[in-house]
Amino acid sequence: MQPHTVKHGQFCSLKVHFVVYKQLNFPTPLSRDGRRAAAPLSKMAAPLTLLFLLAVTVRAALFNSSLKELISDRVEVVSPLTAWKRVIEGLALLDLGVSPYSGDVFHETPLVIYLFHFVVDYAEVTFMLADLITAGCLYMAVKDYNKQVFRKQKFALEADRYPLDCLELIRSPKEMHYIPLKVAMFYLLNPFTILSCVARSTCCLNNAVIALFILSTIKGNLLLSAVFLSLATYQCLYPLVLVAPALLYLLQHQYIPVNFRRPNFWWLVAQYLFMFGGSLLVVVCLSFFLLGSWDFLSSVYGFILSVPDLTPNIGLFWYFFAEMFEHFRLFFLCVFQINVFFYTIPLSLKLKDHPVFLIFMQLSIISIFKSYPTVGDSALYLSFLPVWTHLHRFLRNIFLVSCLLLASSLLFPVLWHLWIYAGSANSNFYYAITLVFNVAQILLVSDYFYAFLRREHHLTYGLYLKRKDGSEAAMVLK
Repeated sequence: MQPHTVKHGQFCSLKVHFVVYKQLNFPTPLSRDGRRAAAPLSKMAAPLTLLFLLAVTVRAALFNSSLKELISDRVEVVSPLTAWKRVIEGLALLDLGVSPYSGDVFHETPLVIYLFHFVVDYAEVTFMLADLITAGCLYMAVKDYNKQVFRKQKFALEADRYPLDCLELIRSPKEMHYIPLKVAMFYLLNPFTILSCVARSTCCLNNAVIALFILSTIKGNLLLSAVFLSLATYQCLYPLVLVAPALLYLLQHQYIPVNFRRPNFWWLVAQYLFMFGGSLLVVVCLSFFLLGSWDFLSSVYGFILSVPDLTPNIGLFWYFFAEMFEHFRLFFLCVFQINVFFYTIPLSLKLKDHPVFLIFMQLSIISIFKSYPTVGDSALYLSFLPVWTHLHRFLRNIFLVSCLLLASSLLFPVLWHLWIYAGSANSNFYYAITLVFNVAQILLVSDYFYAFLRREHHLTYGLYLKRKDGSEAAMVLK
């Protein structure tokens, strides 16, 4: 169907643009002094500081309460990879001159254990600082991203690229102003994040590194983006899939089209991959230099990929492989692990013009399909939901998904108690609620994906579609 377009004269076009800017609270391009309708920096610094103080206060109170040890043992909050007790065991072995990877207890990376070798007495401060760094990076990244969205939107309006009936879908600076603060709030005050911090889960450190990668990418810093992505990949392997959105964003940032015939396209891709691979090689070799052996490769990455520890968690692996016949294990292990990597190419092709939304999608897929997930992994991508508030009108299942996430989160400890302590339930009950939790996450992500595609379609073809005979048409996305 061809979109309905209206041709304007120069004066009429300027008049329409001026009215649109006024209705949407855009800073008008016709102002004499050229000032923009942006709030002073101090107006945002004060709420952010208060948010940081509140987040630190809540965490400090829980650190000094009797709940700390209870939270540290929750299988929803820690995993065999991220549990603080396993870090302590690794430190004890290291102090005795024994490799922390000589047993089957410690599975974190060497850089993490050497970090805590020096700051173990300040572990609580370290984890709180990691959360503040994550929130601060997300705040600055979203703030820069919103500026870019506003600038592109403004140029598209001036070029008459939007149909007139979809102007209500245009985002105004007023509604975008507090989104960075909401993102920081969604991360710092999310119960999942607070529990992970109080449990001293090393997932907090992983989130901080990924947030630094996101900030570096949105700033357009090629080197720092590659370095932080290599650190994130070194930590837990799965962030490797973020190479695609990082490349797409950096190409877009430097106005290089995704064209395989363009030399500058291949030059930037080669630069980024070289810096990423070189940084990853450096940290791996540094780990070997610190330990004097390659034992950590099988203990960390082999552990992640082969899933030998079937301790219950909120993921999809443990119950399935506990019931699996051994001769089928390798096949289904490959099937399960490939889920994280399988969606990278189709999503990158579909969202090549929207790499930030692609990062959101990839983070959610990692948190759902990784072998040892925790609630801290979900907290990272959930903090991006305020960025997509303009999609709410197109969401179909948000009430159902919210109820499922809330109910499953509350039922996790209940069914665990009935299974482990009361003996009135079994593992089927607990795995059922993990399935509900993961299905709810899948529904949430797919709903936002649908809403995003539908809004983009309306921005191209108009909000109210008409057939050739003038009757109203219905849109079906396939």
